[in-house]
Amino acid sequence: QVQLVESGGGLVHTGGSLALSCAASGSFFSINAIDTMGWYRQPPGRQRELVASITRGGSTIYADSVKGRFTISRDRAKNTVSLQMNSLKREDTAVYYCNAAVFGSRYWGQGTQVTVSS
Repeated sequence: QVQLVESGGGLVHTGGSLALSCAASGSFFSINAIDTMGWYRQPPGRQRELVASITRGGSTIYADSVKGRFTISRDRAKNTVSLQMNSLKREDTAVYYCNAAVFGSRYWGQGTQVTVSS
């Protein structure tokens, strides 16, 4: 079992920046078994979508809509994954969720709201 807690959401104007962080906790075995971690988001009235992910080895994937603006990073020693969001747009408004994959199971955080206003 892995618990994920996000932080860092909030309200920002278009063109601004926000940094999200997610801390994973759980048993020693589970924490060390975490494979890919990522960030998903669910805009109002839409389905949840992948924003960015990062593997144990540091390989990253980004949604086309955030390439060049968002950066995902991971600190395996601290069991954290972060998302630096720059040049934010109104369409980035969503609830952002942290995700971790452990032996084929997926764990989710409670979500943090990001609102971008003009």
